[in-house]
Amino acid sequence: MIKNRTLSGMLALFFIVLISGCSSLLPSGEVITRSPWKSFEQGKQAFDKVIPYQTTETQLKELGFDPFNTPNITILTYLDVVRLFKYKDTEKNSVPEGIRDCIQATKDCKAYEVEVTSVQSERQGNFFVDFFNFKRKTKETGWQFTALIIMRNETVVYKLWGGKPRVNEFREQRNPLGPLQGLGNIGGSMLRQSF
Repeated sequence: MIKNRTLSGMLALFFIVLISGCSSLLPSGEVITRSPWKSFEQGKQAFDKVIPYQTTETQLKELGFDPFNTPNITILTYLDVVRLFKYKDTEKNSVPEGIRDCIQATKDCKAYEVEVTSVQSERQGNFFVDFFNFKRKTKETGWQFTALIIMRNETVVYKLWGGKPRVNEFREQRNPLGPLQGLGNIGGSMLRQSF
């Protein structure tokens, strides 16, 4: 008798969850680069303090542009800078002065490529529709800051910034066959392997 009540209670709970859609059971995640900046605006404010032909490498580190302590800062050589700007000696006047100065310094030229990301993703909608792969809705929010800082003899000679101050993307994927949607591809590859 007690077992029947427990079983019927569990079934009732299951159907309540089924009817409600249980979106709280859907997966969520985030991609965050640890950095001294908590927002796009903070990264941009630090970048604005960098002044070409004045800011030193030591001052860059104080602003948070330190590849040995801040993740996702890539150190580039002068050869990387040449490739990045498709620099040709015959067309040197088409490249900004700071870049030319850096490339001509060869081994005394380097650059920092900065990529800082803070993006959260959240699946939305009905748990069972998502779980059985009929429809998946994903919302992504956050920000991304990118910068390029070029130095000659440990002094900044050129800077450039970009990124996404506000990430707000919504993706929806529909699979009318649900969990069976990908079976055609699996069957086809198994047939090819057997021959």
